[in-house]
Amino acid sequence: MTTPARPRAGAFLYPWDVDGDPAAPALLAGLGVQQVTLAAAYHSTRAFTPRHPAHRVVTAEHAAVLHPVDPDRWAGRRLAPYPAGDWAPGDAWARAAEALDGTGLAVHSWVVLAHNSRLGADHPDTSVVNAHGDRYPWAPCLAHPEVRAFLVDLAAEAAVRPGATGTELESCGWYGYAHLHAHDKTGGVPLDDRARLLLSLCFCPHCRQGYADGGADPDALAAAVRAALAPVWAGTGPAGELGELAEPVLGWRARTARAFQEAAVAAVRTAAPPGFRILLHADPDPYACGADAGTDPAHVLGLADGVVARPGRLAPFAARLPAGSTLAANLSVVSGMGGAPGRLAEDAARALADGATELRLYHAGLASDADLAAVRTALARLG
Repeated sequence: MTTPARPRAGAFLYPWDVDGDPAAPALLAGLGVQQVTLAAAYHSTRAFTPRHPAHRVVTAEHAAVLHPVDPDRWAGRRLAPYPAGDWAPGDAWARAAEALDGTGLAVHSWVVLAHNSRLGADHPDTSVVNAHGDRYPWAPCLAHPEVRAFLVDLAAEAAVRPGATGTELESCGWYGYAHLHAHDKTGGVPLDDRARLLLSLCFCPHCRQGYADGGADPDALAAAVRAALAPVWAGTGPAGELGELAEPVLGWRARTARAFQEAAVAAVRTAAPPGFRILLHADPDPYACGADAGTDPAHVLGLADGVVARPGRLAPFAARLPAGSTLAANLSVVSGMGGAPGRLAEDAARALADGATELRLYHAGLASDADLAAVRTALARLG
């Protein structure tokens, strides 16, 4: 009887988890993973580095690229990537990738696109605006032509780094209401999926024009969204429906996201060498907003080389997966952040049964020694 081959597994990582820590490459290589997905463009964060000899807490104050930019590409443009501060100076990505060279681990770039609070703070016109007129500075609006051009070029530049054999594009679609904001105080009103979508619908000038072009009066639509949300704010019931206005608004959003995803993937392919793998962090609901971009499974799997998706969201992609494409299950292994490294073998087996072809482990740099020991044991069991 043949033993099934161990599925390819990759671990997410920040450059500061490796840069300056001589012990990190061997530790990662010993986990049983075959790949590291290394952040090249990332949003603001505060992160533990439990083993680093020089620091334990890294504060990335704003969204930034973790490598130098091409000055010719961005010369004279209003929207351009922000360099990192002292949390990732210079070419932190390259230093981390070079440190991993020789371990046998493949390196993918990890690129966060439509999630950038600094961009919205500096350029308020670029942000999603909800039906109540509230602006979301962390959520760039894909319908804004300047935003779209910025994000497409960012995708190409941050994805194709020297030494990378592939990329994983996060937030390659609409971002919206959901956001882990500093000292967040929004838990007092529970929101279901419909309420979150309604709060994520954008009413900036570009989106208002898009709704109008689709046959919906943007003022009537905004009023309908506010009315649908009224029971949520009052605590008297779930959000209501948009009725006949739903089709033009959702159609506009789906078309806009698809066009952006097509442009971003095409830009990366043009910049990348042959054989470079392009994966999108994706959700099978085309109207989903957030890090896992809403997609149509058939469309995105015909576009990219595969997707990274969470447990419970794998089956619609598995049903459409072309031969040779990748469906990577994104499994959390940080126990302090809700992950279950002790159940990794079982969770991975379940994901593989649901159609996953690879695994992604979030996140090797954030995990404690005990969590990583559990990962090592689980991956050995799978092999």
